[in-house]
Amino acid sequence: MDELVFKIADAVKRCSKIMININEDLGIEPKEGIGNFVTRYDKEVENNLREELLSIIPNAGFFGEEGEEKSRILENGYTFIVDPIDGTTNFARGLDMSTISVGLLKDAKPFIGVCYNPYRDEMFIAQKGKGSYLNGEKLHVSNKKLTEGLVYMGSAAYYEELKDKTIDMVSKLIRVANDFRRFGSASYELCLVAAGHVEALYEMRLQPWDIAAGVLMIEEAGGKVTTIDGGEIIYSEPTSIIASNNCDDYLGYLQ
Repeated sequence: MDELVFKIADAVKRCSKIMININEDLGIEPKEGIGNFVTRYDKEVENNLREELLSIIPNAGFFGEEGEEKSRILENGYTFIVDPIDGTTNFARGLDMSTISVGLLKDAKPFIGVCYNPYRDEMFIAQKGKGSYLNGEKLHVSNKKLTEGLVYMGSAAYYEELKDKTIDMVSKLIRVANDFRRFGSASYELCLVAAGHVEALYEMRLQPWDIAAGVLMIEEAGGKVTTIDGGEIIYSEPTSIIASNNCDDYLGYLQ
Protein backbone atom coordinates (compact mmCIF):
# COMPACT_ATOMS: atom_id res chain seq x y z
CA MET A 1 0.00 0.00 0.00
CA ASP A 2 1.06 3.59 -0.55
CA GLU A 3 2.53 5.49 2.37
CA LEU A 4 -0.41 7.88 2.01
CA VAL A 5 -2.74 5.25 3.49
CA PHE A 6 -0.70 5.00 6.66
CA LYS A 7 -0.38 8.77 7.02
CA ILE A 8 -4.18 9.06 6.92
CA ALA A 9 -4.58 6.17 9.38
CA ASP A 10 -2.12 7.76 11.79
CA ALA A 11 -4.02 11.07 11.62
CA VAL A 12 -7.30 9.29 12.30
CA LYS A 13 -5.82 7.48 15.29
CA ARG A 14 -4.52 10.71 16.78
CA CYS A 15 -7.91 12.39 16.41
CA SER A 16 -9.68 9.40 17.98
CA LYS A 17 -8.24 10.34 21.38
CA ILE A 18 -10.88 13.06 21.50
CA MET A 19 -13.60 10.37 21.50
CA ILE A 20 -12.02 8.52 24.40
CA ASN A 21 -11.28 11.47 26.67
CA ILE A 22 -14.75 12.94 27.18
CA ASN A 23 -16.69 14.40 30.08
CA GLU A 24 -20.39 14.46 30.92
CA ASP A 25 -21.07 17.66 28.96
CA LEU A 26 -21.60 16.33 25.44
CA GLY A 27 -22.98 19.62 24.12
CA ILE A 28 -25.82 17.91 22.25
CA GLU A 29 -27.61 19.89 19.53
CA PRO A 30 -30.47 18.73 17.25
CA LYS A 31 -29.95 18.17 13.52
CA GLU A 32 -32.30 17.67 10.59
CA GLY A 33 -34.17 14.36 10.78
CA ILE A 34 -36.05 12.40 13.42
CA GLY A 35 -33.86 11.68 16.45
CA ASN A 36 -30.76 13.08 14.74
CA PHE A 37 -28.27 15.15 16.73
CA VAL A 38 -24.65 16.24 16.97
CA THR A 39 -22.32 16.57 19.96
CA ARG A 40 -19.50 19.03 20.50
CA TYR A 41 -17.13 16.10 20.12
CA ASP A 42 -18.32 15.41 16.56
CA LYS A 43 -17.38 18.99 15.70
CA GLU A 44 -14.06 18.85 17.54
CA VAL A 45 -13.01 15.60 15.86
CA GLU A 46 -13.95 16.95 12.44
CA ASN A 47 -12.05 20.19 12.96
CA ASN A 48 -8.96 18.25 13.99
CA LEU A 49 -9.33 15.86 11.06
CA ARG A 50 -9.62 18.75 8.63
CA GLU A 51 -6.36 20.22 9.90
CA GLU A 52 -4.52 16.89 9.95
CA LEU A 53 -5.73 15.60 6.58
CA LEU A 54 -5.24 18.84 4.69
CA SER A 55 -1.70 18.97 6.00
CA ILE A 56 -1.17 15.64 4.21
CA ILE A 57 -2.81 16.75 0.92
CA PRO A 58 -3.10 20.56 1.07
CA ASN A 59 -5.04 20.97 -2.20
CA ALA A 60 -7.64 18.31 -1.45
CA GLY A 61 -11.32 19.02 -1.11
CA PHE A 62 -12.87 18.36 2.28
CA PHE A 63 -16.44 17.08 2.63
CA GLY A 64 -17.32 16.57 6.31
CA GLU A 65 -20.62 15.66 7.93
CA GLU A 66 -20.59 18.62 10.29
CA GLY A 67 -19.17 21.21 7.89
CA GLU A 68 -20.97 23.70 5.68
CA GLU A 69 -19.57 22.46 2.37
CA LYS A 70 -21.77 19.47 1.63
CA SER A 71 -21.01 18.72 -2.02
CA ARG A 72 -17.42 19.66 -2.72
CA ILE A 73 -16.33 16.60 -4.68
CA LEU A 74 -13.41 17.46 -6.96
CA GLU A 75 -13.69 15.91 -10.41
CA ASN A 76 -9.94 16.32 -10.84
CA GLY A 77 -7.89 15.75 -7.73
CA TYR A 78 -8.43 14.44 -4.23
CA THR A 79 -11.44 14.83 -1.93
CA PHE A 80 -11.65 13.71 1.68
CA ILE A 81 -15.12 12.58 2.81
CA VAL A 82 -15.25 12.41 6.60
CA ASP A 83 -17.60 11.20 9.31
CA PRO A 84 -15.96 12.34 12.55
CA ILE A 85 -18.07 10.06 14.76
CA ASP A 86 -20.18 7.54 12.87
CA GLY A 87 -22.58 6.22 15.47
CA THR A 88 -23.17 9.44 17.40
CA THR A 89 -26.11 7.94 19.29
CA ASN A 90 -23.93 5.02 20.37
CA PHE A 91 -21.25 7.50 21.41
CA ALA A 92 -23.66 9.63 23.43
CA ARG A 93 -25.19 6.60 25.16
CA GLY A 94 -21.87 5.02 26.12
CA LEU A 95 -22.16 2.15 23.65
CA ASP A 96 -18.61 1.59 22.46
CA MET A 97 -19.47 1.01 18.82
CA SER A 98 -18.59 4.21 16.98
CA THR A 99 -15.94 4.91 14.38
CA ILE A 100 -14.06 7.64 12.60
CA SER A 101 -14.53 7.15 8.87
CA VAL A 102 -12.36 8.78 6.19
CA GLY A 103 -12.76 8.11 2.51
CA LEU A 104 -10.36 9.65 -0.01
CA LEU A 105 -11.66 10.04 -3.55
CA LYS A 106 -9.32 10.52 -6.50
CA ASP A 107 -11.00 12.17 -9.48
CA ALA A 108 -14.37 11.53 -7.76
CA LYS A 109 -13.74 7.76 -7.41
CA PRO A 110 -12.88 5.84 -4.20
CA PHE A 111 -9.12 5.55 -3.76
CA ILE A 112 -8.43 5.07 -0.04
CA GLY A 113 -10.64 4.10 2.90
CA VAL A 114 -9.78 4.31 6.60
CA CYS A 115 -12.19 3.40 9.37
CA TYR A 116 -11.15 3.18 13.02
CA ASN A 117 -13.00 1.91 16.08
CA PRO A 118 -10.94 3.31 18.97
CA TYR A 119 -12.78 1.29 21.61
CA ARG A 120 -11.59 -1.99 20.12
CA ASP A 121 -8.45 -0.60 18.50
CA GLU A 122 -9.62 -1.86 15.10
CA MET A 123 -8.00 -0.08 12.18
CA PHE A 124 -9.55 -0.93 8.81
CA ILE A 125 -7.70 0.34 5.73
CA ALA A 126 -8.17 -0.12 2.00
CA GLN A 127 -6.61 1.17 -1.21
CA LYS A 128 -7.97 0.79 -4.72
CA GLY A 129 -6.39 -2.26 -6.33
CA LYS A 130 -4.36 -3.17 -3.23
CA GLY A 131 -6.83 -4.88 -0.92
CA SER A 132 -8.35 -4.12 2.46
CA TYR A 133 -6.92 -4.95 5.88
CA LEU A 134 -7.77 -5.02 9.57
CA ASN A 135 -4.75 -4.34 11.80
CA GLY A 136 -2.48 -5.67 9.09
CA GLU A 137 -4.48 -8.82 8.28
CA LYS A 138 -5.92 -9.06 4.76
CA LEU A 139 -9.71 -9.10 4.60
CA HIS A 140 -12.03 -11.20 2.46
CA VAL A 141 -15.80 -11.37 2.44
CA SER A 142 -17.43 -14.61 3.52
CA ASN A 143 -18.61 -17.33 1.14
CA LYS A 144 -21.94 -18.00 2.86
CA LYS A 145 -25.28 -17.90 1.06
CA LEU A 146 -28.10 -15.77 2.47
CA THR A 147 -29.84 -18.84 3.89
CA GLU A 148 -26.96 -19.26 6.36
CA GLY A 149 -26.00 -15.60 6.49
CA LEU A 150 -26.43 -12.54 8.69
CA VAL A 151 -27.73 -9.22 7.36
CA TYR A 152 -27.32 -5.74 8.79
CA MET A 153 -30.81 -4.34 8.54
CA GLY A 154 -31.60 -0.74 7.73
CA SER A 155 -33.99 1.29 9.82
CA ALA A 156 -34.33 4.61 7.94
CA ALA A 157 -34.08 6.05 11.45
CA TYR A 158 -34.12 9.71 10.39
CA TYR A 159 -36.55 9.41 7.45
CA GLU A 160 -40.22 8.79 8.18
CA GLU A 161 -41.06 8.57 4.47
CA LEU A 162 -38.75 5.56 4.02
CA LYS A 163 -39.79 3.44 6.98
CA ASP A 164 -42.57 1.51 5.21
CA LYS A 165 -40.19 0.55 2.37
CA THR A 166 -37.59 -0.49 4.93
CA ILE A 167 -40.07 -2.71 6.76
CA ASP A 168 -41.06 -4.26 3.43
CA MET A 169 -37.44 -5.16 2.79
CA VAL A 170 -37.18 -6.76 6.22
CA SER A 171 -40.27 -8.85 5.57
CA LYS A 172 -38.76 -10.15 2.30
CA LEU A 173 -35.27 -10.90 3.57
CA ILE A 174 -36.33 -12.38 6.91
CA ARG A 175 -37.93 -15.28 5.03
CA VAL A 176 -34.54 -16.19 3.59
CA ALA A 177 -31.74 -14.95 5.85
CA ASN A 178 -30.47 -16.76 8.91
CA ASP A 179 -30.74 -13.65 11.14
CA PHE A 180 -30.43 -9.87 11.34
CA ARG A 181 -28.24 -7.39 13.23
CA ARG A 182 -28.04 -3.61 13.64
CA PHE A 183 -25.10 -1.90 15.35
CA GLY A 184 -25.94 1.76 14.63
CA SER A 185 -22.73 2.66 12.75
CA ALA A 186 -22.97 2.09 9.00
CA SER A 187 -19.25 2.55 8.37
CA TYR A 188 -18.39 -0.08 10.99
CA GLU A 189 -21.05 -2.46 9.68
CA LEU A 190 -19.64 -2.15 6.16
CA CYS A 191 -16.18 -2.99 7.47
CA LEU A 192 -17.53 -6.09 9.20
CA VAL A 193 -19.10 -7.25 5.93
CA ALA A 194 -15.64 -6.82 4.36
CA ALA A 195 -14.15 -8.86 7.21
CA GLY A 196 -16.54 -11.75 6.53
CA HIS A 197 -18.41 -11.56 9.85
CA VAL A 198 -21.71 -10.62 8.17
CA GLU A 199 -22.91 -11.32 4.64
CA ALA A 200 -24.80 -8.16 3.68
CA LEU A 201 -26.05 -4.72 4.65
CA TYR A 202 -28.91 -2.71 3.22
CA GLU A 203 -30.26 0.77 3.90
CA MET A 204 -32.73 2.95 2.03
CA ARG A 205 -30.73 6.15 2.57
CA LEU A 206 -27.18 6.78 3.72
CA GLN A 207 -25.04 9.87 3.40
CA PRO A 208 -21.70 10.00 1.54
CA TRP A 209 -19.72 10.21 4.79
CA ASP A 210 -21.40 7.01 6.03
CA ILE A 211 -20.10 4.94 3.13
CA ALA A 212 -17.05 6.59 1.54
CA ALA A 213 -14.57 4.35 3.37
CA GLY A 214 -16.69 1.22 3.77
CA VAL A 215 -17.70 0.73 0.14
CA LEU A 216 -14.07 0.51 -0.96
CA MET A 217 -13.34 -1.77 2.01
CA ILE A 218 -15.93 -4.28 0.75
CA GLU A 219 -15.01 -4.07 -2.92
CA GLU A 220 -11.33 -4.63 -2.14
CA ALA A 221 -12.32 -7.64 -0.01
CA GLY A 222 -14.14 -9.24 -2.95
CA GLY A 223 -17.66 -8.02 -2.25
CA LYS A 224 -20.16 -5.96 -4.20
CA VAL A 225 -21.94 -2.67 -3.47
CA THR A 226 -24.79 -1.08 -5.43
CA THR A 227 -27.91 0.97 -4.82
CA ILE A 228 -31.09 -0.90 -3.96
CA ASP A 229 -31.96 -0.70 -7.67
CA GLY A 230 -28.62 -2.15 -8.71
CA GLY A 231 -27.12 1.18 -9.75
CA GLU A 232 -23.69 2.66 -9.17
CA ILE A 233 -22.94 4.35 -5.86
CA ILE A 234 -22.24 8.08 -6.12
CA TYR A 235 -20.70 10.22 -3.39
CA SER A 236 -22.10 13.71 -3.88
CA GLU A 237 -25.57 13.01 -2.46
CA PRO A 238 -27.53 10.54 -0.30
CA THR A 239 -27.99 7.03 -1.68
CA SER A 240 -29.63 3.71 -0.99
CA ILE A 241 -27.23 0.81 -0.62
CA ILE A 242 -27.00 -2.94 -0.64
CA ALA A 243 -23.54 -4.27 0.17
CA SER A 244 -22.83 -7.98 0.13
CA ASN A 245 -20.32 -10.79 -0.20
CA ASN A 246 -21.64 -11.27 -3.77
CA CYS A 247 -22.43 -14.94 -3.12
CA ASP A 248 -26.19 -14.70 -3.62
CA ASP A 249 -28.88 -12.76 -5.50
CA TYR A 250 -29.68 -10.23 -2.80
CA LEU A 251 -31.33 -7.84 -5.22
CA GLY A 252 -33.50 -10.65 -6.51
CA TYR A 253 -34.92 -11.36 -3.05
CA LEU A 254 -36.13 -7.75 -2.83
CA GLN A 255 -38.21 -7.85 -6.03
